[in-house]
Amino acid sequence: MKAMILAAGRGERMRPLTDTLPKPLIEVQGKPLIVWHLEKLAKNGFKEVVINIAHLGYKIPKLLGDGSKWGIKITYSDERESGALESAGGIKKALPLLGEKAFLVVNGDVFCEYEFESSFELGEKKAHLLLVPNPQHNEKGDFGLEDTFVTNVSEQMYTFSGIGYYSPSFFQSISEEKSGLASHLRKAIEKKEISGELFTKMWHDIGTQERLQKVNDEI
Repeated sequence: MKAMILAAGRGERMRPLTDTLPKPLIEVQGKPLIVWHLEKLAKNGFKEVVINIAHLGYKIPKLLGDGSKWGIKITYSDERESGALESAGGIKKALPLLGEKAFLVVNGDVFCEYEFESSFELGEKKAHLLLVPNPQHNEKGDFGLEDTFVTNVSEQMYTFSGIGYYSPSFFQSISEEKSGLASHLRKAIEKKEISGELFTKMWHDIGTQERLQKVNDEI
């Protein structure tokens, strides 16, 4: 299974750090966020990783190279000319690099204890999402979870972690243009095409400098 790290966002809420640095290169305990991901992906058996780049994107390949340092192959999906295409658009553009089998996608700005699964079986589902208990900055949550199915509405709502496994077929009707994942996921959820699970161990969305400080203090 291949993996994709979403690393093209501008990270406006992390300014001024992101005025000179792509958000995934911000450090936790002296190590760039994206390197934490790469080390875990390599440890868990992933051999090929696609990374999309846009804002200050040249700095990411300059630091990571071809991935040989971690025993993996890194390929870059370049969005600098078009501008960041957001999550759905960015994945759609990278599909030729991801191949015809199910793949993992992880946001470049999350930090967590979840162990990525290179042998994950998606089955007939279009996607499988990792949900987490709602953090303070998203108290209402995003999705519900009933048995193994993700729902749009539920008495108990959870937050989408930014980690999921996807079938290429999920993106078949999505255009290669600026577009987030949420609206596309909701349509597939209505058709009961999306499964999910709740992850309750350590997870952080590092969207602000305050959250970055919290992570550094915690570990």
